[in-house]
Amino acid sequence: MSQSGPSGPLEIGLGVEPPSLRGATPAPAVGQAGRRGVLISVISVVVVFGLLGWIVVNSPNWPLVRDAFFNAKYFWRALPYVAQGFVVNIQLFLISEVLVLICGLGIALMRTVPGPIFLPLRLLAVIYSDFFRGVPGVLFIFLFGFGVPALGIPGVPNDTFVLGVMTLVLLYSAYVAEVYRAGLESVHPSQEAAARSLGLSRAQALRYVVVPQAVRRVIPPLLNDFIGLQKDTALVSFIGVVEVFRQSQIQEAATFNFTPYLASAALFLLITVPLTRVVDVLIARDRRRLLAAAR
Repeated sequence: MSQSGPSGPLEIGLGVEPPSLRGATPAPAVGQAGRRGVLISVISVVVVFGLLGWIVVNSPNWPLVRDAFFNAKYFWRALPYVAQGFVVNIQLFLISEVLVLICGLGIALMRTVPGPIFLPLRLLAVIYSDFFRGVPGVLFIFLFGFGVPALGIPGVPNDTFVLGVMTLVLLYSAYVAEVYRAGLESVHPSQEAAARSLGLSRAQALRYVVVPQAVRRVIPPLLNDFIGLQKDTALVSFIGVVEVFRQSQIQEAATFNFTPYLASAALFLLITVPLTRVVDVLIARDRRRLLAAAR
């Protein structure tokens, strides 16, 4: 009977490693496999990107494209002016982001409020979301930026910066409202029922129980929307806001060279790439949290 134990002679005689030996030998093999995989990955990346670079550099019109789009002299000459315009984009982004968070949450709550008496509010929220998510952003910016001042409504500002903020808030509140709504609906109804059983009103249950959980769950998709918002601040140049894209157009018209647009793209990448990596980290953390909870 003693030979039938997990580490007895019978197990060794059958060719099965006892626990004391298991895990001792696979480590080098795993390390070699890992190093081999890293080496293959590096080689494949170098080969693929090297081949793409070779194709571009050896294309017939590469010298013309290099001088028109990748001219270092025009890049550094335009960079101070483009950076000055990019400050306006950052201002548009920060102001719009705060307003979008507030307006989007309000629209999402309107969409989820129960009861037949609140049907008009739910219909308004649905119509708003469908309209602003269905209309191309640049088209709406044209219509709003030129149409609203033409109405001559008292109290409506005629400043292009303010109009740009208003268009971005109206557009992105529709997208953010849907993200919020998904977060609100992901919270189990028992959470609100438990809060109500403790004597909280529906408004208090939303404020203290439902909304905080929903917001935590939708932070990664919210950040994705704000990456899009940062990029779309360039669209307000069509209604006269002198921001990074407009400055690039001015510099291009002065030098007859397209390199200033490359400088604008580089500034956007300095903002959007770190934000994208933050989103990836948050998504990975949420995935690990969900897997740990499932166990």
